[in-house]
Amino acid sequence: MSERDHYEHGVPCWVDHASENPRAAAEFYSGLLAWETEDVMPPEAPGRYFMARLRGRDVAALSSQPLEGAPPAWNTYVAVDDADAAAATASEAGGNVLAGPFDVFDSGRMAVLQDPSGAVFSVWQAARHIGAGLVNEPGALAWNELTTRDVEGSQGFYGALFGWRTGQLELDGGRYFTWHLPGGDTGDPQTSIGGMMPMDGDIWPSDLPPHWMTYFAVEDADEAAERTPELGGLVSIAPFDTPAGRIVVVNDPVGAVVSLLELPQPA
Repeated sequence: MSERDHYEHGVPCWVDHASENPRAAAEFYSGLLAWETEDVMPPEAPGRYFMARLRGRDVAALSSQPLEGAPPAWNTYVAVDDADAAAATASEAGGNVLAGPFDVFDSGRMAVLQDPSGAVFSVWQAARHIGAGLVNEPGALAWNELTTRDVEGSQGFYGALFGWRTGQLELDGGRYFTWHLPGGDTGDPQTSIGGMMPMDGDIWPSDLPPHWMTYFAVEDADEAAERTPELGGLVSIAPFDTPAGRIVVVNDPVGAVVSLLELPQPA
C-alpha cells in the first residue's frame, strides 16, 4: 500500500534534503521525479523549506542547510514515540546528539543524531506531520540504507535504539543486511524496513564517510539516468540490476547523492 497515514515506532518515515541552494535542488528533483514543490516558510524566515508533493501528498522536502559546514545531503528520519527518550538512548548507546530534541512548529518533535561510526540521521515524533504520505511508487521514497564500515557496531547501536534486528543476504559474493522491527521475520526480506550496506573491500573510497542513503522509486532507471545530466546532475554509478530492482546513483546539481530504484513489475 503506497498511501500512508501512520508510521510505527522504528520505521523510516521521512527524508529531506539540506543544502545552501534548496531552490536549485527543488527544480532538479521536480524535473526528475515530477514533484510539485511549495516553499512553506514565511518570507521573513532565515531559511527555506520546499515541500515536495505527488498527488497532493507530501513525499519529501528540500531545505536550507541548518548545520553550519555540513555538506549537501539527503537526511533519513525514523519514526519514534518519544524523541527525547530516543535521543537519551542514542547517547547511552554510544551515539551523539547533534541537535535537539526540539519542536518543529506544530508538525512534530525531532532530534538529529549520529551513530558511533559517524552516520547522521534524525528521529521524528509525529504531531501534525506524520512523514511521507506516499511511498513505494514512482517519485516517492522507496528505501533507506545505512552504508557503514562497522556492521557489528551498527547492529548493536540500532538494536539498542530501535530494537532493530538484521537478516543477511548474499549478493554476488558480497554481504547485505536488512533491518527488521522487533518480532519481524529476519529471514524474509519482504518484512524489512531498511537495509545496511557494508563497505567491504577496497572498492569504497577511503574518504567516504558512513551515511544513510535515500532511494526514490522511478518508472525507468535508464531513462532517469539519461535525464539527470539534462537537468544539471551527474550520473555517478550507471544503472545496474539487483534483486530489488534496477538502480542508478546520481549526484544532484548542488552536490548531494541519491539513488533511484526501478521497482520490479508485479508478476
